[in-house]
Amino acid sequence: MSLVLAAALLLAAAPAALAAASCAPISTGAVEALFDRWNAALASGDPGEVSALYSPDALLLPTLSPQPRTDPAGIRDYFSGFLAGGPQGRIESRMIQLGCNEALDAGTYSFRFRDGHQVQARYTFVYGFDQGEWRIVHHHSSLEPSA
Repeated sequence: MSLVLAAALLLAAAPAALAAASCAPISTGAVEALFDRWNAALASGDPGEVSALYSPDALLLPTLSPQPRTDPAGIRDYFSGFLAGGPQGRIESRMIQLGCNEALDAGTYSFRFRDGHQVQARYTFVYGFDQGEWRIVHHHSSLEPSA
């Protein structure tokens, strides 16, 4: 192989190698831990702690509000009300998909509230890796339809 051909092949492969090198590694277990981190923030009762887990440009389509939340103030406002009931989440079923600097966790979860009532919902969390940390960039949660 000529030196010119070898150099051309190396240059052609460089973008793919650079892209792979810039992908933050994440495992299924690490994605599960991101939900656990979010659930622990719920248990703190602090809407600021919960909203800090979301990217500044995140979209939250919440379970118990018809209003999409598209900025940190809106996300914090939603959790101010939601946390008043003392929710604790539990994953019922899930599917995780891993990508380059993103991960998707979708399935069903339930919330038990301080007064004993429980809510079943479907969820999707999309996490993005930005500036050295994993944050929620999209969170959709909706009540499970009755059968």
